[in-house]
Amino acid sequence: MLLGGARSGKSALAVRWGRAYDGPVTFVATGEPGDDEMAERIRHHRAERPAGWTTVEAPADPTGAVTGAAHDALVIVDCLTLWVANVFGDVDDDAVLARADAFGAAAAARTAPTVVVTNEVGTGIVPADPVTRRYRDLLGGVNTGVVAHAAAAWLLVAGRALPLHVRPDRPAGFP
Repeated sequence: MLLGGARSGKSALAVRWGRAYDGPVTFVATGEPGDDEMAERIRHHRAERPAGWTTVEAPADPTGAVTGAAHDALVIVDCLTLWVANVFGDVDDDAVLARADAFGAAAAARTAPTVVVTNEVGTGIVPADPVTRRYRDLLGGVNTGVVAHAAAAWLLVAGRALPLHVRPDRPAGFP
């Protein structure tokens, strides 16, 4: 799991790992082009990925995309932050946390690696409004729940990956 702030290098590192993987890669995208700026971000991310990768658009169901990926494919999920934003108003918080736990379990059950990208939004100021505080708290719970299943987690700051957690039984091929 790769956690960090905006533009910290999470997605770039996930793509580098995908390029280095000796096998197929499936990229699970959760972003939706709701405005021109977001559409441009999506175009930029698509251009970074090799043409041979499989891309699955899964704004509301990354678990289905992960379980549907080829057994030997490295899966990159980018990102949980947008997935939570996509389902935030449609599903209650307990259901989102349950889905996150199921996602973490599905990713951990794969025989090939899964790289999950997410933002760490809990280190800044306390948001002024209750909806933003709820989102921050929910994403923190989602990140905690998913990383509990992860073989390893890194915090990215200014393009540098700081190890947070590496289990001794992490998947082969991971640093």
